[in-house]
Amino acid sequence: SSGINAEYGDTVETDKVTLDAVDIDADGVFKYVLIQLYRSDGGSDWLVRGHAWAEYHDDIYQRTLSEAQAKGLDTECVGGGRIKVEKEKREICVYGYSVGYGRADHERTVSVLRARYPDYHIHWSNEGY
Repeated sequence: SSGINAEYGDTVETDKVTLDAVDIDADGVFKYVLIQLYRSDGGSDWLVRGHAWAEYHDDIYQRTLSEAQAKGLDTECVGGGRIKVEKEKREICVYGYSVGYGRADHERTVSVLRARYPDYHIHWSNEGY
């Protein structure tokens, strides 16, 4: 396996079990979490999850945790923040932090998002909540 989401491809494959590397709302401002997915070969991949329906960052992680556990996969939430998607402008901004999980590595999050949205301008900031 080539590691880091096969250079941040659209899906993560672990022993023929796949999960989308990115699952976020198409537009708006919402909480997000960065999740490390552990592969059976000892490596790991990155998942980005973000949704406006979530009251807490943990709500998003718990849904992904259940999905991963159902497929026999081990995960860890390594931080969170917010994502602002401006679909019309084709722009995504990653910023802020999670009270419960701390600040995600926004630079890593941006790398994962760029593979999914190659034609968007994607940037990050440690400002804001």
